[in-house]
Amino acid sequence: MSPKTWLRSLAGPAKDPRPQRTASAPSLIIRYATADDAEALRRLAALDSARQLQGAVLVAEVAGEPWAAISLEDYHAVADPFRPSGELVWLLVERARDLDRAERGRSGRKGRAPRLRTAPAR
Repeated sequence: MSPKTWLRSLAGPAKDPRPQRTASAPSLIIRYATADDAEALRRLAALDSARQLQGAVLVAEVAGEPWAAISLEDYHAVADPFRPSGELVWLLVERARDLDRAERGRSGRKGRAPRLRTAPAR
């Protein structure tokens, strides 16, 4: 046995250089709320010490559990303060804005603010 082979045998079996996954990340789903979500939305609002959401609502669900939600009417959001839900609220706001932009595009309204006119110089 060569010295190189002998040293390799002392190190044990060759290890895979790729990182090993020990646990999978929980799934995230952003979806419209349904009537079945009413109780969960009331619970989120109570936990967040906030008013209940009105109108159409988007829900951020992690591993099948609602962690945050946002009203598409007024962008009022509620989230579970005992979970790391801050970034979920940001994602919900961005998705709500995307949906709002798409709706404005379908209705024919322009997405830009009206141009301001200046008074003529005297």
